[in-house]
Amino acid sequence: MAEVAIWSYGVAATAYLFFALYIFFAWRGALPGGVLFGAVSISALWATLSAFEAHGAAPLAGLGAVILDILRGAGWYAFLIVLSRPLWGRWTRWPTLAAVLVVVAQFVAFGLELGGMANALPFQPAIAAWLAHAVVGLMLVEQLYRGMPSVSRWGLKPLCLALAAGYIFELYLFADALLFSRIDMDVWATRGIAHALMIPLIVLAGTRSPSWTLRMSVSREMVFHSTALAGAGLYLMVIAGAAYYVRYFGGDWGRALQMALLFAGLVLLGALLFSGAVRARLRVFISKHLFSYRYDYRAEWLRFTQALSSADRSLDLGQSVIKALSDLVESPGGGLWLADCYGKCVFHSRFNHSPVDVVEPLESPLCRFLADTGWVVNLEEYHAQPGRYDRLALPDWLSQLDEAWLVIPLQTADRLIGFVVLSSPRTPFDIDWEVLDLLKTAQRQAAGYLDRMLAAEALLEARKFDSFNRMSAFVVHDLKNLVAQLSLMLKNAQRHRDNPEFQQDMLDTVANVESRMRGLMTQLQEKRSIDPPRAVELAPLLREVCDLKCGLLPAMELVIEAVGTVEVSAHPQRLERIIGHVVQNALDATPQDGKVLLMLAPPEGGRARVIVEDTGCGMSPEFVRERLSRPFQTTKASGMGIGVYETRQYLEEIGGTLHYDSEVGHGTRVTIELPCIRREPEQSTAMGK
Repeated sequence: MAEVAIWSYGVAATAYLFFALYIFFAWRGALPGGVLFGAVSISALWATLSAFEAHGAAPLAGLGAVILDILRGAGWYAFLIVLSRPLWGRWTRWPTLAAVLVVVAQFVAFGLELGGMANALPFQPAIAAWLAHAVVGLMLVEQLYRGMPSVSRWGLKPLCLALAAGYIFELYLFADALLFSRIDMDVWATRGIAHALMIPLIVLAGTRSPSWTLRMSVSREMVFHSTALAGAGLYLMVIAGAAYYVRYFGGDWGRALQMALLFAGLVLLGALLFSGAVRARLRVFISKHLFSYRYDYRAEWLRFTQALSSADRSLDLGQSVIKALSDLVESPGGGLWLADCYGKCVFHSRFNHSPVDVVEPLESPLCRFLADTGWVVNLEEYHAQPGRYDRLALPDWLSQLDEAWLVIPLQTADRLIGFVVLSSPRTPFDIDWEVLDLLKTAQRQAAGYLDRMLAAEALLEARKFDSFNRMSAFVVHDLKNLVAQLSLMLKNAQRHRDNPEFQQDMLDTVANVESRMRGLMTQLQEKRSIDPPRAVELAPLLREVCDLKCGLLPAMELVIEAVGTVEVSAHPQRLERIIGHVVQNALDATPQDGKVLLMLAPPEGGRARVIVEDTGCGMSPEFVRERLSRPFQTTKASGMGIGVYETRQYLEEIGGTLHYDSEVGHGTRVTIELPCIRREPEQSTAMGK
């Protein structure tokens, strides 16, 4: 059996050596991959020295093989323990301790064998130690497999099968040796090839376990032909078995039937092996279930997401979507159609593509097909095999569009929001199941971005209209006050039309109203304040408000208690308007024999104070708290309910506050606070003299 052992261990040494080199170049620095590389490298050295031992050319080869055998076992123990790290929180330490004790026992037993002291023992310590090594190894494999979550067992199953098979082989070898006090040389001779057969399963586990960070992959062609060959061999074995039983039970016709069955089986096998459909299905099956895919999905997804997230730098979101999708299939660019609110897909964006002035209704056959199926339409395939796209009728403009290649729907969870037409690729590019799956997933991501963009644009437009409508309401409110002034003037004109002073006052009032109305129209058209904020002196502004209300009942009193100039930063006309609104509310709530006071109080804490007091009907605390500042809440028959709302909103805009103190039957006190403008005192020029 020496020759068998040489070949067995030689094959194992070669296989482990190439496997070690493969791991070395595929390793990306993670601990499991490094420990695996160490275990495989030691296994290669062990198999090499075992082959030299079987040959008898190196006297010390046997000694080195035993030492490396112990280290090899320790290496695989270490690999199993490292893979079990996620279980350390609930995995007891005794399996690891048992592994360490077994390795120590192997070295001790080996030392006893070298010292000649093993013969004095009633058993052979080396065989017992190696038997314990197999038992503990099986225990570690069992602990690893049972401790892992069910979702992780799929990746580790090939490894556990391989190592369990190796340990079972060791268990049989050394249990037999312990029982009969000798090593079965036939089994020992095949030990090398038995351990070499573990390598394919370990490779398969490496391809399934990214945590090892080993970029393991096998040639698709190699696995395809190997799978086809294995399937053909299994098929021939079945046919041969069937032919044997036909011959055995067929009597005089048995041999003829056997030959006919074998020939028919070979013809059928040839037809299957040379069938394009069968070969294509086999390739797809192998690619889907045994290989790392065509794309590095992590890198592709990060690049795709980055392309969508970096819109507005050089490309808008629509162009970014086109570029991100085209990069997946080597296309130079294309066009994007998005659905509008009228049920039509209009041309929205283009990237490396000429503009297309085409509108496609959402109820067209193309859009209905895309919405119903979610398929990516390959126009080359459509023209070659139109039957594969059932119920699809391409519009004329798409058939005539130069360089059109792929039509990719853009679908959210519930609707079609558009589609992308990509141009022909730069280089021949096969569209297979993997590309289609990637494009379908990517288009949903892109559709989500575009849907949010459309929603944001619709929301922005709605906010613009809301702002315009709100400003229109404020303008209408101010127009109402101006109309009230004109109505009062017309009412007094019946009595004072011959009075020259009244005529002049009437002209001044009409001119003022005309100026204010023109300003309001300008504000409404430009959707901004008529004038920018500037320093406004409060005392003259309050006098102007008081002058506008003169002649009205009840009589109004103006009190200026502040000393010196009090200035605030505001829009003069708007500030005059809101103070006038507060004063007008006080006049409306006060009987003709009552009193309304407008006062500029001394500033406190750097804030100017404008106070409006009346002796009117007052308001309840509930009304002040719950209804007064809300828009469209009013107690007046002809009121609009936005005056107080506009007042508070504008005061908060310029840093002011509005406070109401009111009691039913006793009147109301309104306090308006505004931040004062602090001016630096002028330094006397005499200080430098």
